[in-house]
Amino acid sequence: MTARVVVADDQSVVREGIVMLLGLLPGIEVVGSAKDGEEAVALVAEHSPDVVLMDLRMPRCDGVEATRRIRKDHPATQVVVLTTFAEDDSLFPALRAGARGYLTKDAGGDEIVRAIEAVLSGEVGFSPAVQRRLLEQVTTGPLPLATGTGTELPDGMTPREAEVLVLIAEGLSNAEIARSLHISQATVKSHINNLFAKAGLRDRAQAVRYAYVRGLAQPPGTSFT
Repeated sequence: MTARVVVADDQSVVREGIVMLLGLLPGIEVVGSAKDGEEAVALVAEHSPDVVLMDLRMPRCDGVEATRRIRKDHPATQVVVLTTFAEDDSLFPALRAGARGYLTKDAGGDEIVRAIEAVLSGEVGFSPAVQRRLLEQVTTGPLPLATGTGTELPDGMTPREAEVLVLIAEGLSNAEIARSLHISQATVKSHINNLFAKAGLRDRAQAVRYAYVRGLAQPPGTSFT
């Protein structure tokens, strides 16, 4: 049986490369490609594909929201996420939105085929790197945050971005944060850029003050009551 696939990625070079790769794989037919989540949802409505290979970070409608809409309105279509980093903080939101597979973009053809076959048979299709990430989360959990009450984070910040912010407030460098969270320095920089953009911060000094004001961290010599 041929699996009918839609590819969604906002980077044309990446998108075209994935489409070309899939065209060489047995048992797969690409029925459309989208440059953002809105186009992906529209293509699913038009073609009813078996699987969508979904990038997470796209304009207009990101991969998590597109996944949620597709799974709600077209439950027969499965979603396999494609992301640059296994440490991507959208992993868990994407799974909650209904994604059944999760691959990094350096996945080979065989790995993509296995993931597609897995989700179409009712199983899950994760790359080894993502499996390790899930295992780490289950066995260690997120770093505790110095929040007073509740779990909602300000300005749409993800738990991992909040963890990075707490460590910035503690005076850690990017390299030290990377070692503490077992992620790369490039990933740390990505998280910092994201949380700075969300919170409207210009530098680390503002980030430290923001963490104190929002109750995510406490100044030295103080304690929460």
